[in-house]
Amino acid sequence: MNKSDIEKLLQAVKSNEIDVEEAVKKIEEVPFEDLGFAKIDNYRELRTGYPEVIYCDGKTVEQVKDIIQFMLTKDNNILATRASEEMYDAVKELCSDAKYNKLGRTITIKRHEYRTTESYIAIVSAGTSDMAVVEEAAETAEIFGNRVEKIVDVGVAGIHRLFAKLDIIRGAKVVIVVAGMEGALASVIGGLVNKPVIAVPTSVGYGANFGGVAALLSMINSCANGISVVNIDNGYGAAYNASLINKL
Repeated sequence: MNKSDIEKLLQAVKSNEIDVEEAVKKIEEVPFEDLGFAKIDNYRELRTGYPEVIYCDGKTVEQVKDIIQFMLTKDNNILATRASEEMYDAVKELCSDAKYNKLGRTITIKRHEYRTTESYIAIVSAGTSDMAVVEEAAETAEIFGNRVEKIVDVGVAGIHRLFAKLDIIRGAKVVIVVAGMEGALASVIGGLVNKPVIAVPTSVGYGANFGGVAALLSMINSCANGISVVNIDNGYGAAYNASLINKL
């Protein structure tokens, strides 16, 4: 339930389309639904602006299916991250409109369109190996109603590739930078733009990358201003924050 749903409910009571008792029953359903293994936060979109997102890793196929089956009754947009193809096949049985991004491992179901922003989020990646995180971020940003521009494979080993796309990057309202190895791309972009930069370290790299820790530390210790850092491989978290900034 979101602000628009509350307004429609009150208007329906005002115009005698439904009685007060029915409206109270609908409001009583707002806080959460207990499925036994999960408590679905029906109040999330009204409280924070976006509905609850399903993190699928660690859940069974049946659990993901049951959660989405209930969420479909609320007519919300649905985003599931870190989803397997087996999970998608089960969800597809419930909803033929479900889409699967194989590389980003996301399931999306659009029940309504957010008004798409005129401003856009630029998602910039250092290498092709970072694309899984880029796709997770892009799917998240887009389902929340943001324009997205993806600029990929422009890492510091060939910095001229980045300069060729600099106008697009500078035109964004917020920039997400996805990089593994030593994570230097975030610092470079941070020194070239006057927009917030959200850096995403990835687990891409050889042994001394330590599964993304090296890139994480480089980004946290950047001397460039305006950079904030999310967790390793967390394209979803970066895009959620970018969406909030883009819609300020």
